[in-house]
Amino acid sequence: MNNLIKKGLKGLFIFIGLILGFLIGVALIRNANFTNFLGISNNFAYKALFLTFSTIIFGFILFLLTPVLNTLIVKLINYIEKSLQRMTVNEIVFGTLGAFIALVITSLVVSLFSTINIFLTLIAVIIDIIMASIGADIAIKKREEILNFIVNIKKGGSLPKDKKGNSGKGDSKILDTSVIIDGRIFDICRTGFVEGTLIIPNFVLEELRHIADSSDSLKRNRGRRGLDILNRIQNELNVDISICEKDFPNIAEVDSKLLKLAQQLNCKVVTNDYNLNKVAEFQGVSVLNINELANSVKPVVLPGEEMIIQIIKDGKESGQGVAYLDDGTMIVVEGGRRHIGEAMGVIVTSVLQTAAGRMIFAKQKDAIDKIG
Repeated sequence: MNNLIKKGLKGLFIFIGLILGFLIGVALIRNANFTNFLGISNNFAYKALFLTFSTIIFGFILFLLTPVLNTLIVKLINYIEKSLQRMTVNEIVFGTLGAFIALVITSLVVSLFSTINIFLTLIAVIIDIIMASIGADIAIKKREEILNFIVNIKKGGSLPKDKKGNSGKGDSKILDTSVIIDGRIFDICRTGFVEGTLIIPNFVLEELRHIADSSDSLKRNRGRRGLDILNRIQNELNVDISICEKDFPNIAEVDSKLLKLAQQLNCKVVTNDYNLNKVAEFQGVSVLNINELANSVKPVVLPGEEMIIQIIKDGKESGQGVAYLDDGTMIVVEGGRRHIGEAMGVIVTSVLQTAAGRMIFAKQKDAIDKIG
């Protein structure tokens, strides 16, 4: 705080002290018991002298307290400035709005007290401050639900039907970096199976930008692909997208921030990261895994079914050949190694479902026919 502001505050405090002393002096002089006690009830000169003395005394007291008050104000300003720097624009706007609404409601109630005496006026001011703080805190914590509520009203949607604030349009979902780069989320959104607002955290956008600016060409292409996917979802699809500016400076990893945000907003996380999926389950966060969805919608293959495939490479075990279906499902063919590059008929012997996906084991149809 510069000297000019300090001098200005010092003058302001002295002025407040003088006014306070004058008002207190006037109040005491108007009290008959007090003037009788001092013996100045009928002496105008003594009353004027007392009023002057009261004004000067309180002005001097505030003058002495100026350094302490300046220090407290500096600490308060620094605290408010640091708190505001940690808050996003959305938090500041909703906090201000919540405090204003709480002040309006509270003022209607406590205004009755303020008309009685100065003590109840002080209580009314304290109540206003407390309620404004509570209103600001509630508005900040519930800002996403308030936004969804406003959007539903504008679009003619119904009011929330449960405690989580879920509307008929579906829950909000947070996209992580891996699922954006993967790109399949665009096709899923295009089919209309994804409902609700897609939330893109600002720290995820930052990670995508860093990947897109990488010196490694592979990483750079992946990052640019992710940004292109987001632009296509926003411009080509009828999907609500919300950029969340909430951040957690004390948390370094993006995945940890993502789960923390999901817990605060009570949202689901859309990902294809196996490890993130497991950590989310441990922390009680709902996850929609794109890989699990892809495995679930693959055609069901039963033992005994026949199909024609093309062996493209050898397998891990001796004599095995490997082929793939159109959806990427791996087929391991016993004795298929010597038929690499050839199309052949096979019969499914077993199907194995793993965390990585589905694997089909098969044998050559001709070999089975010969055995038969």
